[in-house]
Amino acid sequence: MDKIILHVDMDAFFASVEQLDNPHLKGKPVIVGGVSERGVVSTCSYEARKFGVKSAMPVFMAQRLCPKGYFVRVRYHRYKEISNKIFAIFREVTQLVEPLSIDEAYLDVTNSRFTSGMEAAIYIKNRVFKEIGLTLSIGISYNKFLAKLASDWNKPNGIKVIEKDMIPEILLPLSISKIYGLGKKSVQRLNNMGIYIIEDLYPLNKEFFLEYLGKNGLDIYERIRGIDNRIVEVNRDRKSYGRETTLKFDTHEIEELEPYIQGFCKELTVTLIRQNIYIKTITIKYKTIAFENHTRSRTLNTYTNNYEIIYKTAMDILQEEELENYIRLIGVTLSSIREENVQQLTLF
Repeated sequence: MDKIILHVDMDAFFASVEQLDNPHLKGKPVIVGGVSERGVVSTCSYEARKFGVKSAMPVFMAQRLCPKGYFVRVRYHRYKEISNKIFAIFREVTQLVEPLSIDEAYLDVTNSRFTSGMEAAIYIKNRVFKEIGLTLSIGISYNKFLAKLASDWNKPNGIKVIEKDMIPEILLPLSISKIYGLGKKSVQRLNNMGIYIIEDLYPLNKEFFLEYLGKNGLDIYERIRGIDNRIVEVNRDRKSYGRETTLKFDTHEIEELEPYIQGFCKELTVTLIRQNIYIKTITIKYKTIAFENHTRSRTLNTYTNNYEIIYKTAMDILQEEELENYIRLIGVTLSSIREENVQQLTLF
């Protein structure tokens, strides 16, 4: 039996939350990100996209393209609050939920109470719109690659199903940049060889993929043939507590990253206090646009679950970094755990 995988992606999430909280902004070109000219666009409403505004665009450029746009600061804590409600609905549908970011997830509904992926998708869309007031787009297929591809097909507020008998025809006209695992450098390299769409890539043998695309070559070869054996992974690691997200924009500005760090630290310390847990090590993780991972840690002299201490330490770590390259992912991890429900022994 084939799996039934959903890829759920909120529509212009940050901007949609701003329009939800401020009805005056509905139907207006809303641009979320830094409000100074040095800032970067995090995301924008579909009304703003009509003017050519895009994520990762410098704010000064967005102001030129859309001078009557509504520019608002990132409110990560509010977005996370809404995200938690949406993910709670996901977990009522299935426990097999793999978060990819604050507004995006894979769901495996193969053994859920729903008879089809479409039924599950319609249920999710109706619940989220009725209870929260936001729309989302859902891709449905028998593996993760095709489900993610499908979710972007009919945005916004769309549903798309990719079935086995549509392969490979439905993929052939697509740009090779749509292939998961094929980075910008590889796309450019293939473009230089005259390969622009999947149809150009499809007839080539496995040896070509291995020679020119390295260790990921075989995965790429299989994906354009509709094969992707990755499972939906649920993270239950409790040796550490962490939060991370792939940014909607690439940036190297500390002021653009601070709201994420602040939101992560608030959420994590609430969890620590609720579970009576203390930590000693704070780690900042970031990934550059070249997909280079960096982690920087600091171990405190004493255990703590105090928000101010954790937040200040995390920001100190970040501010000591020379962010010369743009980054695409940011995260905070708390480790070296001590639980206070263990009785301490005394010398007497």
